Amino acid sequence: MRDCNAPVGVFDSGVGGLTVAREIIRQLPNESVVYFGDTARVPYGSKSKDTIIRYSGQIIRFLKTKGVKAIVIACNTASAFALDTIEKQLDLPVIGVVKPGAKTAVATTKNKRIGVIGTEGTIKSALYTEYIHGIDPQIEVVGKACPLFCPLVEEGMLHDKVTDEIAARYLKTLQDEDIDSLILGCTHYPLLRSTVAKIMGPEVNLVNPAYETALELGTLLEQKQLRADENHRAEYAFYVSDAAEKFKDFANSIMPFHIEFIEEIQIEAY
Repeated sequence: MRDCNAPVGVFDSGVGGLTVAREIIRQLPNESVVYFGDTARVPYGSKSKDTIIRYSGQIIRFLKTKGVKAIVIACNTASAFALDTIEKQLDLPVIGVVKPGAKTAVATTKNKRIGVIGTEGTIKSALYTEYIHGIDPQIEVVGKACPLFCPLVEEGMLHDKVTDEIAARYLKTLQDEDIDSLILGCTHYPLLRSTVAKIMGPEVNLVNPAYETALELGTLLEQKQLRADENHRAEYAFYVSDAAEKFKDFANSIMPFHIEFIEEIQIEAY
């Protein structure tokens, strides 16, 4: 029987998954978290499915050495490309960020027109479309790749004229599609929420899969009888494959507490 106070493993291609970790910490305050950011091999969005599956396998093998009780794939591209394979191979509960966001978008759309923004890999995989059509085949899904959003976020350009201009260009096609729900289909994108909201307007509901994933994780842990004790004091550990100091600076700009130490590991060894 697994230790219910064991940590949850969370991984992403870099810093974007911190938005998921942040929501888990907010929504499930008794749960410990071990986070891994694959900063040496970011971005994942332009890489092949086989490569993403291989990277994900290495990361999960590392997280298992930390005694995690569940895995959250806090990366839309890895969720799109690797989740099905991982679910078949893993003896731990695992969730990605795609399904929770898709379910919420279906529940909130009124005109059955949903937009999705994400990396090239996520949009080309059409996984959001597949999940949404599995719930309601009548819904029209419009995808738009926004590859420059991730580097802009990682450079800290969250409120910048350049970011505003690029966002306006990317989102123009979605403005013309009469969507009423828009999925922020990359973990970096919630950090640009205010910019996207300003461009899309108040009539478009923005769906944040990071928030929805944290809620779904809570439900999953409850079902598996793995929720941490109510008096358990959560602990957090952060690991990266490169550039620990840069990661720490970024993490401390968005996390609800100060992170003193980030450990750099050789992920290829796993």
